Amino acid sequence: MNVLITPVTIWAVLMLLSLPALLMLASTRAIVDPRQTALDTFGFLRRRHEERERRQNEAVTAERYAGEVAVAADRATVAAQRWHESWQQAEENASLAWQRWQDAEQQVARARAAAAFRPAWSLRTPSEYAERERFLLRTVDTAVARGDLPGDALTTIAFDARLHPVEQEFAITRAVAAYRQQVCRDAQAAEKTAWHDAELALATRDSLRFEAGEALAQAAVLTRYLPRRDSQVAPVRERRWVQQPA
Repeated sequence: MNVLITPVTIWAVLMLLSLPALLMLASTRAIVDPRQTALDTFGFLRRRHEERERRQNEAVTAERYAGEVAVAADRATVAAQRWHESWQQAEENASLAWQRWQDAEQQVARARAAAAFRPAWSLRTPSEYAERERFLLRTVDTAVARGDLPGDALTTIAFDARLHPVEQEFAITRAVAAYRQQVCRDAQAAEKTAWHDAELALATRDSLRFEAGEALAQAAVLTRYLPRRDSQVAPVRERRWVQQPA
C-alpha cells in the first residue's frame, strides 16, 4: 500500500508547486510582472484556504448549536408537561375547596335554624358553665382535626364559652364557613398562578421547538462544509416532536 501511496503523494506535491508557474504562463501579466503575479496567486490560495476554514468553523458551530437547542427543546417539553400537571392539580384543589365552602355554608343555615329553637334562659351553675367550656374545646378540636379550622382557632377566634351548646355550634359553623371561604380564595389564586406558569412553560417549549427547527435547517445547509467525521464533532440528528395538548 505504501508503494502505491508514495507516487500519488509526489504527484500531488509537484502539482501544487507547479500551480503558480502554470498560472503565470497562462497570464500575459505574468510575463510583465512575475513577482506580483506570484503574490496574487499565493494570496488567492491563502484566501481560499481561509474561506474554507471559516466555512468549516461556521458549519461546526451551527451543528453544535442545533444540538444544544434540540436538547433545550426536549427539556422544555418535559418541563411544560410538569407545569401542566401542576396546574391540573391546582384546578382540582380549587374545585374541592369551593365545594367544601358551599357545604360549610349549608351547615351554617342548618345551625342558624337550630339556634332559633334553643332552650329558654335559666339560672346557670358553675358546673354547667364548665361543661359548656369543655364542649366548646371538644368541638373546636374536632373541627381543627378535620381541617375545618386553623390550628390556632381557639386563640385567634373569639368564641364565647358561656353560650349554650346550640349557640356555640352556630358560632363554630360560621367560623368554619369563613375559614373555608378563605381557603377557597387561596386555592383559586394558586390555580390562577399555576395556569399562568403552565402557559409560560408552553410558550417557552414552542419557542425552543421553532428555534431548534431553524437551527437544524441551518446546520443541514452547512453540512457539506463539515470536516471529516473522525473529528470530535458529534452529528446532528433530526428531532421530531409530537404536539401535546395544553
